[in-house]
Amino acid sequence: MNQPTVSMIGLGYIGLPTAGLMASKGLLVKGVDVNTKVVDTINQGKIHIVEPLLDDIIFKVVQDKKLVASTEVTHSEVYLIAVPTPFKAAFEPDLKYVEMATRMIIPVLKAQDLVIIESTSPVGTTEKMQALIHQERPELKGEFFMAYCPERVLPGNVIYELEHNDRVIGGVDPDSTDKGIAFYRQFVKGTLHPTNARTAEMCKLVENSSRDVQIAFANELSMICDRAAINVWELIALANKHPRVNILQPGTGVGGHCIAVDPWFIVSAYPEESKIIRSAREINNFKTEWVIEKVKNAALKFELDNQRKPIIGCMGLAFKPDIDDLRESPAVHVVKALKAENLELLIVEPNVEQSDEFELTDIANVIEKADLAVFLVAHKEFKGLKLNQIILNFCNYDK
Repeated sequence: MNQPTVSMIGLGYIGLPTAGLMASKGLLVKGVDVNTKVVDTINQGKIHIVEPLLDDIIFKVVQDKKLVASTEVTHSEVYLIAVPTPFKAAFEPDLKYVEMATRMIIPVLKAQDLVIIESTSPVGTTEKMQALIHQERPELKGEFFMAYCPERVLPGNVIYELEHNDRVIGGVDPDSTDKGIAFYRQFVKGTLHPTNARTAEMCKLVENSSRDVQIAFANELSMICDRAAINVWELIALANKHPRVNILQPGTGVGGHCIAVDPWFIVSAYPEESKIIRSAREINNFKTEWVIEKVKNAALKFELDNQRKPIIGCMGLAFKPDIDDLRESPAVHVVKALKAENLELLIVEPNVEQSDEFELTDIANVIEKADLAVFLVAHKEFKGLKLNQIILNFCNYDK
């Protein structure tokens, strides 16, 4: 495949790094986002998210005119969709953004173009979007290519993993799979694994559901150990000395737009069969509620002992260490719940400069004023802190 012009629809935590990587490899990329502030920021060569190495890449590709952002889709040869897929009430997936992105493509789509969905999607979504295109542009039936290719990257290491991780590429037909593989081969060094669209969609959901189940075991174990007066961190370290045991680390819960969401896509579609997957989701959600109760009980004990309410330092808001992503973050849920109890909070998130929802402070203010220090996320800035406060450690922050 000759180097095509690419429209990257959605310039968030996956779309923008992907656009930057493609542009750095010489492809002409048209970034598309409905948020004018995001578009303006990118066109200035700046970024609106925290991701190592990304700022330098975006600055260069914008300067070299390899990436330009807009709120509208124009003619390209390849269209990538990387927009959010939240869930509705009862944890049913909401495809409104994927459908909106598809509808943006329809007027400019032409024969021989390639459409790829990267957004996490329920099984059958790619075929549904293909049917939508056929409905609106019947003359294109059989004339364009369509595939699904899920991302599998770790926030904080996205640039490297986008280029080096293996990818699963599933077309709605064999020709679409081949076309998709030829496209990704231009900027991905990892192995490209061919399959069909439905298998690729399920692969993404299964990967994150598997992680969710493993984390649920660790989170359930942490609550058992608390009841049994056992240090769960020491226990896991010892158990992992077994050559075939690898227990993950427990935390405040599970967050992010993948692991905390994707399992529900399977549960909602296959409720009778997905018993372990549902149970894992419920355990990980319960762990966050358990953390809230532990903090509230500690606050009540302090008040009874000292005849005043404590000042509580809440350490971390992101859904995992060393990033700024607050999506589905259990730490955010904890802080909101404590705020609703009218407790006095000092909220620290070193990766976020300002928040529309929370008044943020710094670590020094917590050291000076807080009575309780509640560690919700193990950010690198928290390691080695010497505190005299009562410490509630839900993330093994000092390891």
